[in-house]
Amino acid sequence: MAADREPLDGADVAWLRMEQPTNLMMIAGVLIFDDPLQIDTLKEILAERMLIYDRFRQRVRNRRGTPYWEFDPHFDIDLHVHRTALPGAGGKPELQELSSDLMSTPLDFSKPLWQMHLVENYNGGSVVIVRMHHCIGDGIALIHVMISLADEYFDPSRVPSLAEDDGRGGRISRLLRPITKAVTSTLDTAEAIVDEGVSLLNPRHLLKRAKQGMSIGAATSRLLLLPPDSDTVFRGPLSANKRAAWSAPIPLPTIKAIGHRVDAKINDVLVSVATGALRRYLQAHDAPGEDVHIRAVIPVNLRPLEKAHELGNRFGLVFLTLPIGIAEPQARLMEVKRRMDRIKGSSEAGVIFGLLQVAGSGPEEVQEQLVDMLGAKASAVLTNVPGPQEELHIAGSTLTNVMFWVPRAGTVSLGLSILSYNRQVQFGVATDAALVDDPDTIVQAFEDEFEALKRQFLSGKAS
Repeated sequence: MAADREPLDGADVAWLRMEQPTNLMMIAGVLIFDDPLQIDTLKEILAERMLIYDRFRQRVRNRRGTPYWEFDPHFDIDLHVHRTALPGAGGKPELQELSSDLMSTPLDFSKPLWQMHLVENYNGGSVVIVRMHHCIGDGIALIHVMISLADEYFDPSRVPSLAEDDGRGGRISRLLRPITKAVTSTLDTAEAIVDEGVSLLNPRHLLKRAKQGMSIGAATSRLLLLPPDSDTVFRGPLSANKRAAWSAPIPLPTIKAIGHRVDAKINDVLVSVATGALRRYLQAHDAPGEDVHIRAVIPVNLRPLEKAHELGNRFGLVFLTLPIGIAEPQARLMEVKRRMDRIKGSSEAGVIFGLLQVAGSGPEEVQEQLVDMLGAKASAVLTNVPGPQEELHIAGSTLTNVMFWVPRAGTVSLGLSILSYNRQVQFGVATDAALVDDPDTIVQAFEDEFEALKRQFLSGKAS
């Protein structure tokens, strides 16, 4: 392979191959700013701060053979950054409609796999809708890329000394080292989905798990023996048309206060509320809320946080059966906590990461069988990405709200996203329009469930 070509890592190949017309492998995000951003300013910032990563100037070649990264000889930032406006009232419904349309539109594989749309005059400010292919990196890595655009972490006067070799043929900025340190300090204060996720691939850690009866073999057997998910409104033939919606921000201290009452983690609380929202949706559509199995696939970060700036995919997956059948909020929360605690003692995330690495390095037919098998066992992907717990600014404009969605693979139709930023949490839903064409209903159910839980736990009624 020529010196200017770099093969994709096995896990990155796996996510590349999962691209289907009915489930595009894009990470999509919405960043809302309180003041207008000029498109020329945005392009300058991207050129100075994001394009120092080679991946954003490289395209993927030989997709069906042995894929590799190659610099795009015709790269032009104008082909990746576009200006647009919302129709009608130009409010949140119109923004969600545009986000849904873009989420349904494939990226151009003849170019580097990312695109941004600057939406002008949204509530007096601006919105940047971001789309990046999953083969570039996972949620943690791409959140770091977005943070690197913030004024607080960048000194334009140092641009001439931009890049150095990262030892693997790629280039990273010296400027990103202080960025990584600053951002990691905020991530350390946030709750990760699985507390021990970053150490699951440590061989000594896995040996300890095996001695405790939680071996790699046991985790693999559990995966293979999981029955298919129940036949609910969230399962069925998919379309290419996706829908996106998101909640109003929820104060992080309030979530912590609820969890403190019963010694539950932030994630336990939020997953319990999301479970209640799905239960409400099923009931509203005359679907059974009892005796059904709805599992969520949860990505687990497997890279040390100090290496979170490195692109690529370094995460595993775990399967959580949501306690849909439990109506009482406190009982449901305690059951979520029990099941999450069990997951923390499992090697499942490491096992699936290893399977994806192997599948991405082997024949495409083997990977398709793996994705089909895993997809049959879940109805949703549930992500929790801890963002910076401080206010960020780009070109002097304050980032007020941020939401991201990860793609769903195979036959999985439902995406549930939790993202924390500036001591607030937002909940997002991505659906397939052929199955659920009203994700706002699930968002509203989430907000109603949270308010009910808050009343119960913070009014002295919780036992």
